[in-house]
Amino acid sequence: MILPIIGYGHPVLRETTQEIGSDYPKLAGLIANMFETMYHAQGVGLAAPQVGLAIRLFVVDGTPMETSRNEDMTGFKGVFINPVKVEETGEPWGFEEGCLSIPDIRETVMRPEHLTLRFMDENFQEQVETYSGVKARILQHEYDHLEGKLFTDYLSPMRKQVLRTRLGRISAGDVSSEYPMKFSRKK
Repeated sequence: MILPIIGYGHPVLRETTQEIGSDYPKLAGLIANMFETMYHAQGVGLAAPQVGLAIRLFVVDGTPMETSRNEDMTGFKGVFINPVKVEETGEPWGFEEGCLSIPDIRETVMRPEHLTLRFMDENFQEQVETYSGVKARILQHEYDHLEGKLFTDYLSPMRKQVLRTRLGRISAGDVSSEYPMKFSRKK
């Protein structure tokens, strides 16, 4: 089932999320719905707050970026439950990011090159993995959603000022998207 994606300005996007257990109600169905929603919206990652749930869960599938970035994304698809950043290392590098909750805005964000995460997979088996490059970038972006952060938080004050009107329109629901969205202040 395709779920509506929560738009910029909704309070759930700023909440710090709560850990979940293997007994979380209908977890397998939620994960399947999140993947279906992400694919329908042509995204490469989707965090639970983006579908209105303040829980520590996100899904990713970087396959669509393999051809556009000429980077090996083989097998880079997964479920990340209760992730914890173990370490971020390497020189920060810029990459243009977008977000399904903030349609039509893309901006360059600086992030460290490498990320080590500890998380539970969909079978609640603990994993510790290190990722680099675009893979790390996707995970850093989704992890931020679980901390109540958005990619726009990394922009300079001047750039935020330039985007203020556009972000206000998105918050009010005055935006066109090819996927269902939900806003806190729809006009």
